[in-house]
Amino acid sequence: MIFQKKISLLAMAIALVSIAPSFAAEAPPADSKKATSEAPKAWMNKKLTPEQRTDLVLKEMTMDEKLKLVFGYFGTDAPWKNFKRPVESITQSAGFVYGIPRLGIPNLWLADAGIGVASQGGPNVREATALPSGINTAATWDLKTAYAGGAMIGSEARAFGFNVLLAGGVNLLREPRNGRTFEYAGEDPLLAGKIVGAQIGGIQSNKIVSTLKHYAFNDQETNRGTLNVKIDDAPARMADLLALQVAYEDGNPGSVMCAYNRVNGFYACESNYLLNEVLKKDWGFKGWVMSDWGATHSTIPAANSGLDQQSGIPFDQSEYFGAALKEAVQNGWVSQARFDDMVRRVLQPMFEFGVMDNPVSANPETINFKANGLVSQKDAEEGMVLLKNDNKLLPLSKAAKKIAVIGSRADIGVLSGGGSSQVYPVGGAAFKGGPQFFPGPMLYYPSSPLKAIQARVPQAKVTYNDGVDAVAAAKLAADSDMVLVFVNQWTAESVDVPNLSLPDNQDALVAAVAKANAKTVVVMQTGGPVFMPWLADVGAAVEAWYPGTNGGEAIARVLFGEVNPSGHLPATFPASEAQLPRPVLDGYPEVKDARITVNYTEGATVGYKWFDLKGHKPLFPFGHGLSYSEFAFSGLKADVKNGLINASFTVKNTGSVAGKEVAQVYVAPVSAVWEAPKRLGGWQKVDLKAGASTKASVTIDPRLVGMYDSATKTWKIAEGDYKVILAADATDAKATSVTVHLNAATLDVKGKFVK
Repeated sequence: MIFQKKISLLAMAIALVSIAPSFAAEAPPADSKKATSEAPKAWMNKKLTPEQRTDLVLKEMTMDEKLKLVFGYFGTDAPWKNFKRPVESITQSAGFVYGIPRLGIPNLWLADAGIGVASQGGPNVREATALPSGINTAATWDLKTAYAGGAMIGSEARAFGFNVLLAGGVNLLREPRNGRTFEYAGEDPLLAGKIVGAQIGGIQSNKIVSTLKHYAFNDQETNRGTLNVKIDDAPARMADLLALQVAYEDGNPGSVMCAYNRVNGFYACESNYLLNEVLKKDWGFKGWVMSDWGATHSTIPAANSGLDQQSGIPFDQSEYFGAALKEAVQNGWVSQARFDDMVRRVLQPMFEFGVMDNPVSANPETINFKANGLVSQKDAEEGMVLLKNDNKLLPLSKAAKKIAVIGSRADIGVLSGGGSSQVYPVGGAAFKGGPQFFPGPMLYYPSSPLKAIQARVPQAKVTYNDGVDAVAAAKLAADSDMVLVFVNQWTAESVDVPNLSLPDNQDALVAAVAKANAKTVVVMQTGGPVFMPWLADVGAAVEAWYPGTNGGEAIARVLFGEVNPSGHLPATFPASEAQLPRPVLDGYPEVKDARITVNYTEGATVGYKWFDLKGHKPLFPFGHGLSYSEFAFSGLKADVKNGLINASFTVKNTGSVAGKEVAQVYVAPVSAVWEAPKRLGGWQKVDLKAGASTKASVTIDPRLVGMYDSATKTWKIAEGDYKVILAADATDAKATSVTVHLNAATLDVKGKFVK
């Protein structure tokens, strides 16, 4: 979803009627059918199934009432389109859909919610709790933490009066320069799908609906509204679509948001392949497909191809699902059955997930922001990745007398990502900069790393330098016992970064400081992978991502060892852009309305799979993450039961402090040919006291040892031997393996064995 100043002119795929969009935020007029004073109550019987209740209420609806549910408005004034938000909407919100009061069907109030309950910019922003970035949550490799974060967001959304959240972002990291990488869950379909599925489940536990987005292949922001992604069906099903499928299976979202871009020539929101064939037929999705804001381009093609709800008027060029849809149904271009299906798909999740029976009522005064801040803080602490720690420079010693803290406004707060997911912090931002309009502003949350550090070493002299003058910063570093350099990379929706280097000469700053003092720790707040030309010269490096509401406190707790870091990278950090499938970002710098094509020639060979296949040595591999303790894996065993590979092993904490380790299980064919040498098959995150050990096990999803066959819509497992690999990351030199034998097998499109 976007909030931008101008809307590009996009042609309708089929011109139905010549209609001048009114962009009036009014409910469609009442049908000629007389409304009764007392609404029938049969569908309010909770003993009936959601399907039965939906059928009952659908029979009572007039055509114009049905049109209400498939037509959504922006919840914020848009003066550039002479648009006033519906008065019933929540101020500065993402969206609003009229309900039908006479039938007890509530309005739908929609909020962006990638990392918290977001607010559109303006004079009356909502202040809410911000989780760390989505990639941080993926770096936790912890489904309980992901679920808890989703549940927290959902609870705040309900208290603010929202019942539909535009959350659940699971676009695979094909392009690390993507401005929205921070919102998503990394490069592996299993990890990304599981993490986002858990978040969706947490959100919907509050009796509200979550979306799954952006469906599909919205993997870069440059020319996102016009670019055409080319990819074949089989690799799509084994990569991006598999990630979305896993998230759908685990999270059971009530809605799916189709993306801006085109896929194999068709806009995602009018792609029969994506919406009807894959999502609704093959996966069995029963909820509704909403468009991204400004992603609807037609009436008849969109409706017949599976779009159920046009969202965010006035972002589209016309009210395609208003009067034009009504005429299309009346003339038979969109069948009555399809029209009713659109409405049914909106209604059924409202019954299934409790929206109908548990109306929202705004009472933000009930939100416990302190408790929710601790939920965010735990997520941040679990996801921070200790990348390097020479000579055990970390955790910091409290015996240090002079500590230098340099750069990235560490004296006042922590950075957040920009765009529609922007959460405004409780109490106001510590700093506001960057673009005045969308995707800005650039906000720092008021959780100061400097203050948190000072609180832990009251006897020490802790001095802050803003890092603008590298010479002055180096002078301070030379006169200090320990140096903490904070660096950042602000990323945001609608714009990609030009490269993976840190902006604003920060690499030169780190180099100068490290030259002055070898005891330099670099703390990075970035949207995703970045280059580190100074890595060999610093003592330690921590990836803190965008750490959320309590980010400063979380950083300090990790630096001082109050929390033993346990995050592992959900994405490969490349050593150079030449290692990427597309060294040059297609279409960058963006030319307005350019209709470019991006060929995904790498197919399903995404992330670490690409690096494996090509023999590239990354800066840091997928799955990498150090600890203040050490761990050992042993006793790997694997067997096959009912066609499933089961691996078991022992993890021991061989260090002197308690900590958590992510034991990763990869699978590799001995003779079968895959898109890459190996795939992640599963993992276990274990929490162990010093000297303790535990047995762990992983059962591998059979789709992860098969190849998708488009002709039969099945997954084919080839007979042969397969290696089961136990490792600490994707390139672990200490990895151990055992071999199992699989018989040939066929799985249906949902991954179930076909007898």
